[in-house]
Amino acid sequence: MKLDPAAAMANLLRSLVDQAMSNIHVGLPCKVITFDEETCTADVQPLIKTGDDDPAMILGVQALGQKLKIDGAQKVCKPDLASGDIVFVSFADGEIRNTLTGSVAKPDTTRSHDRNDAVIVGVFPCSLSS
Repeated sequence: MKLDPAAAMANLLRSLVDQAMSNIHVGLPCKVITFDEETCTADVQPLIKTGDDDPAMILGVQALGQKLKIDGAQKVCKPDLASGDIVFVSFADGEIRNTLTGSVAKPDTTRSHDRNDAVIVGVFPCSLSS
């Protein structure tokens, strides 16, 4: 049986692209395991299983708050997450650690869409009911 070089190259390229894409993270539903109210960070368990094992937890995820104007008065709303809440976690385009002080900063790494740069952007409706 003769090998088709074009088919072999296409399979190799498809495999390389699939491998690279599996390292790009955009967003995931996750379950809150613990939440630190003082630092507004949570340890979360991703809920989408892509292999045989459960996905690894993501530790120290920043939870976004809100600044709202209600009846003309500014209100600051801090996250109030509980163990078991289902949240949506987004992954930044680049490393965010050096920007969390509010200053323009150069990242220490070239990572992109990495689990280390996760941010909780909201809570799913199933966790909003009392």
